[in-house]
Amino acid sequence: MKSITILATLILSSCSNYGQLKIITELPNKIGENSGIAYYGNDRAWFIEDHGNEDVLYQVSFNGELTKEFKVKNATNSDWEDLTTDDRGNIYIADLGNNQNKRDDLVIYKLPNPENEPGDHIDAEKIHINYPEQKKFPPKKKDLIYDSEAIFYNNNYIYIITKNRSNPFSGKALIYKVPAEKGTYDAELIGNFTPCKTAASCKVTAAAISPSGKKVVLLGYGYLWIFTDFKSENFTTGTLETIDLGTSTQLESVCFKDEKTLLISDEERGKTGQNLYSFSLK
Repeated sequence: MKSITILATLILSSCSNYGQLKIITELPNKIGENSGIAYYGNDRAWFIEDHGNEDVLYQVSFNGELTKEFKVKNATNSDWEDLTTDDRGNIYIADLGNNQNKRDDLVIYKLPNPENEPGDHIDAEKIHINYPEQKKFPPKKKDLIYDSEAIFYNNNYIYIITKNRSNPFSGKALIYKVPAEKGTYDAELIGNFTPCKTAASCKVTAAAISPSGKKVVLLGYGYLWIFTDFKSENFTTGTLETIDLGTSTQLESVCFKDEKTLLISDEERGKTGQNLYSFSLK
């Protein structure tokens, strides 16, 4: 089985160009539309899928085997878009996909550590959110900035980075925070960031913070934006490094494996993608 997996990876690598990304494994067909990734320090990762898919949390090994599934109770996959974990092992599902900026039912689901859960069901608590700055549902095309596919946890808060869908495209992403506890909250706007102004590649699709809390990474379609040396919760005040990954696949998910290594995944698109990758930071 191991030799077959290695051969398949070599064939896949030779047929497609994934730039600086190193393929770990092809992901199971069941999660071809993966949209979020989380890691607990072993040879497996957790995934979700986005709009139109099941209310399920999936565990996949680094050799591409689907090893566990949890039906998430008290939750509906309106448009699940990212995962993050806290320092107690809880995992959070961002049901914040909002392509048309019409939704008024945005929610983040908080689940106990799936690594420790028995059975095949897992209960969720709800963190309901709204953006106080959004006054119309939907707003005008130039103000379509309230979609989100990116969250991370830090110091008892969930940080949300929005995905810009404005027309004409402005590129600006808003940064919000909400308490990481069940309840209903007005999200607090703490900053904004403009990655670049090319609509095809400058939309934020995922976010992660390093184990030390000293690096924040935002992912786009072919780019990484890495922030360091920030002194406040508004990480965009720190030093920014932009990395061109050299690939144009539909990159959707990122998390830290360790302080210097990222795990990244993409959706299937045509005959490319649906892989788990690693990327080494400087």
